[in-house]
Amino acid sequence: MTQGARNTPGRRTVLGAAVLGSAAMALPGAAQAAERGRGEGHGSSYPGLPELTIVGHRGASGYRPEHTLGSYQLALDLGAHVIEQDLVPTKDGHLVCRHENDITATTDVADHPEFAGRKTTKSVDGTSLTGWFTEDFTLAELKTLRAKERIPANRQRNTLYDGRWEVPTFEEVLRWAEDEGRRRGRKIWLYTETKHPTYFRGIGLGLEERLAKLLRRYGRDRKDSAIFLQSFEPSSMQRMAKLVSSPRVVLLDAAGTRPWDFRTANDPRTVSDLVKPEGLRWIASFAQGIGPTLDLIIPKDATGKLGTPTTLVRDAHAKGLILHPYTLRDENTFLPADFRRGTDPNAYGDAFGAFKRYFEQGIDGIFTDNPDTGLLARADFVSR
Repeated sequence: MTQGARNTPGRRTVLGAAVLGSAAMALPGAAQAAERGRGEGHGSSYPGLPELTIVGHRGASGYRPEHTLGSYQLALDLGAHVIEQDLVPTKDGHLVCRHENDITATTDVADHPEFAGRKTTKSVDGTSLTGWFTEDFTLAELKTLRAKERIPANRQRNTLYDGRWEVPTFEEVLRWAEDEGRRRGRKIWLYTETKHPTYFRGIGLGLEERLAKLLRRYGRDRKDSAIFLQSFEPSSMQRMAKLVSSPRVVLLDAAGTRPWDFRTANDPRTVSDLVKPEGLRWIASFAQGIGPTLDLIIPKDATGKLGTPTTLVRDAHAKGLILHPYTLRDENTFLPADFRRGTDPNAYGDAFGAFKRYFEQGIDGIFTDNPDTGLLARADFVSR
């Protein structure tokens, strides 16, 4: 099938995924089937969430510009069990949903001559970046911008929606989730990340206290709240543990890398240390789960194909931690080499086959830019 026919889900596929995603939670025996596929020693599930949770990564970012209400709404309509947000602050302290504070690639800020003088170079977590940054804009100024597709070369069809939505605040997302929850008669689960917390605390815009205030205001500060908090900096989740009781997850980058807060604190540990039993025991002292990159579950060989699985799933479950690895996408360029199809990097590959391989490892859920694909793959897996 050509790229044009594969890049956007057909109506039947979309509706089918939404039905399967919703039905799987109520289907008798679905959890038991998932148990059989996952093996023993799996982590704890959460009330209201099924086994093999499908997380809409930045919404349904495979089909709409990421971190927009349009992307979040589509992910929910497709049936995603949880919707992800990344949080960065504005100059006046509001939390907004962007993958990065550098908004050069995700908004039309470069087209606004009144903000030309805001373009600057900064060092964020040791990386030099030139562009426009949320912390240099008030919320009112940021609201004059419009979101656009971050990777248009890969997702040309998403550019159709450039300019359609503004940058949402996290409070707007919380209100949206409340409205959708009332309309659907169930809780809407969120997955919320603090981005670059050490950097922002260093410039007087600490994230955790602002986030905790909003969580308390909207009743998502309890142990049973329909939200996961997450960060690549473990100290951010330690700080959140002192402020709210919401479930917390530590994100883990590639083996050998060091979290930025470890670097600033002269902590010599790397991700390779954190995925060992001792490191997992330490994480379990303040968090309920981990979000590892998929390569920490199944490393790739020199050709980019999946190799031998690690023991991370088993080891994390032994410490009572859930695992929600990231991120599986449909396009060839993002898939392991053994699941690519054809030579077009932007065409869809065998994402269903890739989902199956990761599900077989016993993970508790997965982040995906394409929730409908994930839900159909999940339905296949739990009904074996």
